[in-house]
Amino acid sequence: MMQMQSAPFERKPVPEAVDLHTLFHRLNNQLGIILANAELLQAKATDDATRARAAQVVGSVLEALTTAREIRGRLNATDDIN
Repeated sequence: MMQMQSAPFERKPVPEAVDLHTLFHRLNNQLGIILANAELLQAKATDDATRARAAQVVGSVLEALTTAREIRGRLNATDDIN
């Protein structure tokens, strides 16, 4: 099984003036990185268990991207009403 090293994570603070569109953009960028790495792991995995787990991550990220898109769409619709 392939071992993934965890890098130290340093969260950048979000300035209070950042709007939701910017936050969604950042979220999509982060999910895109996760998706690319999971797809790479899935393609290069040497065992079925690792491939299956990577496929689960790919599916979850795609679902998260869809959810973010739906939330953004609802926010845009609310902005249009106001």
